[in-house]
Amino acid sequence: MAQAAAVAKPPAPPRRRRASATPRRLPYLLIAPAALLMLGFIAYPVISVFYYSLQNYNPTKPWRNGYAGFDNFVHAFTEDPQFWQTLTFSAKWVVVEVGLQLLFGLALALIVNQTFVGRGLGRALVFSPWAVSGVLTSAIWVLLYNSQTGITRYLADLGIGSYGTSWLSDTSTVFPAAVVADLWRGVPFFAILILADLQSVSKDLYEAAEVDGASRLKQFWHITLPHLKDAIVLSTLLRMVWEFNNVDLLYTLTGGGPAGETTTLPLYIANTSVDAHNFGYASALTTVAFAILLFCSIVYLRLSKFGGETK
Repeated sequence: MAQAAAVAKPPAPPRRRRASATPRRLPYLLIAPAALLMLGFIAYPVISVFYYSLQNYNPTKPWRNGYAGFDNFVHAFTEDPQFWQTLTFSAKWVVVEVGLQLLFGLALALIVNQTFVGRGLGRALVFSPWAVSGVLTSAIWVLLYNSQTGITRYLADLGIGSYGTSWLSDTSTVFPAAVVADLWRGVPFFAILILADLQSVSKDLYEAAEVDGASRLKQFWHITLPHLKDAIVLSTLLRMVWEFNNVDLLYTLTGGGPAGETTTLPLYIANTSVDAHNFGYASALTTVAFAILLFCSIVYLRLSKFGGETK
């Protein structure tokens, strides 16, 4: 009998090919040029500011240029009263503007969140000022505050005030006038963010609260506000930083006047660098402003417990 047929050996399993690392790295390689450009555009100015803050650098007085150490910072904190004046006004400006913008923005968001005829048009009108640039906003309000053709002229025709009155040149009225102008553009920012978060609140919560006999005020306090916490914290933080760095509106409206009454720290930095050409001292003031914003932002986020669960 012929030799028993040998048992056929099973085919060898195919060798596993090592997965190429190129496809996994491809997305990073594609975004690398843009990331490097962004890093360069951001890192270089920041490093330059820190470098020049330790220098005496004034192109109009090259014989005084050189390493200054911490002299610029010492001068700012101990010998420059305008630094403290502008820092105090910046804090006042931020607190008043952000507080009022949040209050009116929350009220507007609650209103346009209701169902009524023409709601789409109402939302568009409420949000439209946010689409206007800061310089154009300043130009609009400069015309409105014009003593010959603006609001004061029409009020004088009604017997309120006198002709030729300029709210932007009077130290007693310039701050409220500037606040109103910035409110017109800043309130829609809060309204947009808060309204977007309001859309995600479940109506079942309000229906359950009504069944339990909760009033509108209690529903707002215990349902709406806790749900809006993160949106409010984030929007106020962003707006605080933007208002602190506000230059275009105040520069166009008042130029920091009258008598320096509306000069913020960033506007003082701009005048020190552009007008006085003292880039070393301006860089030191910029570094101080950066440290203040960073510290306040960290403290604010910690105290507000941003991202945490609301009890």
